[in-house]
Amino acid sequence: MVNMVKFIPFADESATLSIGKLNIENRLDRVSLFGDLDLTLDQRGLEQAKTLQSLINQVVAELESRALPEMLAVAPVVKVSNPF
Repeated sequence: MVNMVKFIPFADESATLSIGKLNIENRLDRVSLFGDLDLTLDQRGLEQAKTLQSLINQVVAELESRALPEMLAVAPVVKVSNPF
């Protein structure tokens, strides 16, 4: 199983984790998942599934432990002129 000791959901702006080709990035206000993950019918697939399950369980536990707003306010996108 991938070592997730250093990945604490919503704790910092720099922790990352990869499970197969699935990338997980930590932020203070979100955990972002992107990429692909094939859970194959073998030992590796089982290991990856358990790692993903553990990550999701940690995220859910952290979310449940906090008073949450109905929806997170997202900062508006600010366009800047191209400096080139």
